[in-house]
Amino acid sequence: MADLEAIKKVLNRGVDTIYPKFEMLEARLKEGKKLRIYAGFDPTGPHLHIGHAIQLRKLRQLQDLGHEVIMLIGSFTAMIGDPTDKGAARVQLTKEQVMENAATYKKQAERILDFTGKNAAKVKFNDKWLAKMSFEDVVQLASTFTVQQMLERDMFERRMKDGKPIHLHEFFYPLMQAQDSVEMDVDLEIGGSDQTFNMLAGRTLMKAVAGKEKMVMTLQLLTNDEGKKMSKSEGGFIALDDAPEQMFGKVMAMSDSMIAPYFELVTDMPLDEIEKVRKQLKKSENARDLKVQLATEVVRLFHGEEASKQGAAHFERVFVNKEMPEDMPEHVLSESANVIDVLVETELVSSRSDARRMIDQGAVKLDGQPIKSIDVMIEAKGEQILQRGKRQFVKLMST
Repeated sequence: MADLEAIKKVLNRGVDTIYPKFEMLEARLKEGKKLRIYAGFDPTGPHLHIGHAIQLRKLRQLQDLGHEVIMLIGSFTAMIGDPTDKGAARVQLTKEQVMENAATYKKQAERILDFTGKNAAKVKFNDKWLAKMSFEDVVQLASTFTVQQMLERDMFERRMKDGKPIHLHEFFYPLMQAQDSVEMDVDLEIGGSDQTFNMLAGRTLMKAVAGKEKMVMTLQLLTNDEGKKMSKSEGGFIALDDAPEQMFGKVMAMSDSMIAPYFELVTDMPLDEIEKVRKQLKKSENARDLKVQLATEVVRLFHGEEASKQGAAHFERVFVNKEMPEDMPEHVLSESANVIDVLVETELVSSRSDARRMIDQGAVKLDGQPIKSIDVMIEAKGEQILQRGKRQFVKLMST
């Protein structure tokens, strides 16, 4: 017998739109017949993040209902780059870069999907079929779509209006994603609402090639106060492999406006409880306590109960009581070095320009004292604590 309550959760929580219609997918799920469902993840960076977790959690809900779920790694599409919401063409990656980025994707996804047992989730790579297509195959694929369809995309319209180039290869991205659906013969594709065009391209191709009604489920996006999604390219994301204390701290650093959406899209908090959270936030009540509750739950989901407690204790110790963390990375100084060089070597900053900016903002401290000049030399003497912002520390050791 179908689990009606679980089906209701699948169809409603965090869902934006279902194509061709809600009732079709609802009926298919209630039938209890096993569906083949996938979500795709392009390894344009080494980390899966909370935005990906929303899709993975939806896959897990369907896996728990007994359906076949596939985590598709875009090992070919990542080399091209999805043009969605981009004001310019993405920088193309090499096959080596893509595979290096994807190396730990399955391990990261194991925090959510079950890759063992009778109904184990599958991992597939789309270079296995896309890289083998001949030019004749590509022409045949392209004949299914029109230039007018491609130009309907918002970002292409914006680029044309702004006089910015649209590269021909960018038109092929939705075609490749559409071919993924055909190759895997899927019944349902899941993705963020920003992927609607690409996913519907797969629906069009499935109908043309196989006469099959592929369904599409688009999910709500986690966006910041500026309306930008939390993603690798936009920044501000929480990686699934962040350390517990780092994950806890990032949630605490979010704006209050993100609390309710995170509870709804990332946790299992009942919707009636989330409505109470929204009312409290509207009245400016208990924002910090709610954020602590959210951070605790997020860390628990991805790292477990004990790590969640440790993350909370770390935050309390370091940020509330202004204490240094008990454990921190160590870096050996064999001789005196410029502060910018040390910041880069310890990876407290991403670049020398980032280091200069942090120093200008007063965000770099040595043993609790702000460093005010980019010309400061750090001596190699005993133990020293180099700090960037409120959360990042490195213990400097001398030889």
